[in-house]
Amino acid sequence: MKEYEEKYKQIFRYLSLGMSQNEISKLLSTSRNTIRKIKAVTDSIRLSWEDASKMTNEEFVHTIFPKNKNDNEELQPRPDCEMMYKELQKPGVTRTLLWEEYAREVKAAGKIPLQYSQFCNYFNHYLEINKATMHFEHKIAERIEVDWCGTTIPIVNELTGEVTKGYLFVGTLPYSQYSYAELMSDMKQENWITAHVNMFNFFGGTTPIIYPDNLKTGVIKHPKHGDVILNPAYQEMGDYYNIAIVPTPIKSPKSKPSVEGTVGKITTHIIARLRKEEFHSISEANEKIKKCLDDFNNRPFQKRQGSRAEVFINEEKPFLRPLPKEPYEYATWKKATVQYHYHISIDKMYYSVPYEYIKQKVDIRLTRNLVEVYYKHHRICSHKRLYGHPGQYSTNTDHMPPNHQKAGEWDGDRFRRWAQSIGVNTYKVVDGLLNYYRAEQQAYNGCRSILKLADSYSPRQLEEACEKALKHLSLPSYKNIKLIIQYNQDTRQVNQEDESNDDFAFVRGSSYYGGNTNE
Repeated sequence: MKEYEEKYKQIFRYLSLGMSQNEISKLLSTSRNTIRKIKAVTDSIRLSWEDASKMTNEEFVHTIFPKNKNDNEELQPRPDCEMMYKELQKPGVTRTLLWEEYAREVKAAGKIPLQYSQFCNYFNHYLEINKATMHFEHKIAERIEVDWCGTTIPIVNELTGEVTKGYLFVGTLPYSQYSYAELMSDMKQENWITAHVNMFNFFGGTTPIIYPDNLKTGVIKHPKHGDVILNPAYQEMGDYYNIAIVPTPIKSPKSKPSVEGTVGKITTHIIARLRKEEFHSISEANEKIKKCLDDFNNRPFQKRQGSRAEVFINEEKPFLRPLPKEPYEYATWKKATVQYHYHISIDKMYYSVPYEYIKQKVDIRLTRNLVEVYYKHHRICSHKRLYGHPGQYSTNTDHMPPNHQKAGEWDGDRFRRWAQSIGVNTYKVVDGLLNYYRAEQQAYNGCRSILKLADSYSPRQLEEACEKALKHLSLPSYKNIKLIIQYNQDTRQVNQEDESNDDFAFVRGSSYYGGNTNE
C-alpha cells in the first residue's frame, strides 16, 4: 500500500492538470480505480493542488483518507445526459469529472449513484439515440502535440559552399489545428527545449499536457510497464510551465495524430514550396518559414468553416493557460566547492555564497543570464552571470562573515604578516591587492598564489621579482610575478653556464710558442 501512497500526490497533480484517468493510469502504472478514488475524495473535500503541493506525501494521504465511509443502499437516479453533452465540450471536463459530480449530488440526497461503468453505458446509449454524429476527438486547449519533421532543409555556407541540414520542429493544437514551425540547426536538447519555449510564446499560452515522441533528448526511458523517465532538463521545463509531459507509447504515432498529420501537411505546404530556394543561415530560412506558416494557418479548411487561425483566435486561445512572467531558460548543471573566501569559481568568474557553506560542495544551475547555487536541492543564492575578462567577482555583502573573519581563520592581516616575513616589496604587492578590492576576501586567492611562489622557488627570488614588478606596474598580479621569477631563473642559468665554460678553458703557456714571451 505504501508504494501506491507515494504516487497519490502525483496522481492528484496530473488530475489537476486535466489529464484523463486512462492517461494517468498508463503514465504511472496505477489502476483506474485508485485514480477514481483519489479524484472523488479530493473533489468532495474541495482540495486544490495549490494547497496539496505544500504537503508531504504522508500529510496528503492522511488528508484525503482520514477514515473509510460506507454508503447507504437506496434507489439509483439516472444522470442528466443533455447537460453532460454540453459540459463535455468545455475545456478540462471529462466523463469522470461529471460522474463524480453526479455521485456527490446523489449521495447528498441519501441515494446510491450508478457505478462509473453503468454511468458511461447509460450516456453512450443516449448518444446513440440522440447525438449519433457527436465527436469527442479533441478538446479545447487540452494539449499540444510536438515532433520533428523528417524532411530536412539544406543550409549552404555562403563562403565555403559547405551544406548542413536544418531540422524543422512542429507543434500543433489538436482542436484548432493551429500550428507552429521553426527550423533548428540540430535536434539536440537545447534546441528542442528552445523550440518549445518559442512555441509557447507564439501561441500566447500553454495547455496542461504536451505529447512528444520518444526522442532521446526528451525521454530517457519509456518501458512498456513502469514509470516513464524524462530527461531532467525537459522535466524541469515542464515543471516550470506546470505542464504534464506524456510521451506517446512506443511505435504508436497514432497516439498523436494531429501533429503527425500536420507534419505531412507542413512538408507539402512549407518544405516543398521552399525546395528550390537556397538559404545561407537558419535565421534566413526561418523568415521564409514564418511567412509560409502564416499562410498555412490562415488557409480555409476544406471540411469545416473558417481557418486554423480563426478557430484558434475565436475559440481556443481564450482557454490557454497564461505564461509565466519570464520565459524558461535552458540550463546546464555543474558542481563546485565553496572556497575559503566564500566564493565559487565558474568559467573563471567568482560568485559569492553565504560563508556558512565554506568547503561544502554545491550544485550550480547555469543559464545565459543567471547563476543559481543549490545545496542539497535548496537554492541558497543567485547572481547575474558575468561575461567579459576573466577574474571578475560578483559579491553579495550579506554573504560575508562577521568582521570578514570566518573563512577558515584566513584574513588580510595574516596575509600581510606572511608577506612581511618574505620582504618589504612582497608586502607592498600583497597589501596593494588587499586594498584594491571592494571586499578584501576577493584578493585572498591572488595573495595566496603569490606567496606560495616562495615555496616553489625561494623567498629571495619572490622578493626580487616583486621589487622589479613594482618598478613597472602599480598592481602586479600573480602571473606578472611568476613570469619575472622564471625569466630571472633562466637568466641565471645562462650566466652560470657561461661562467662554467670559462673555468674549464685550455690556456697554453709561452713555452708552447717557443719562448718565455708571448711572441
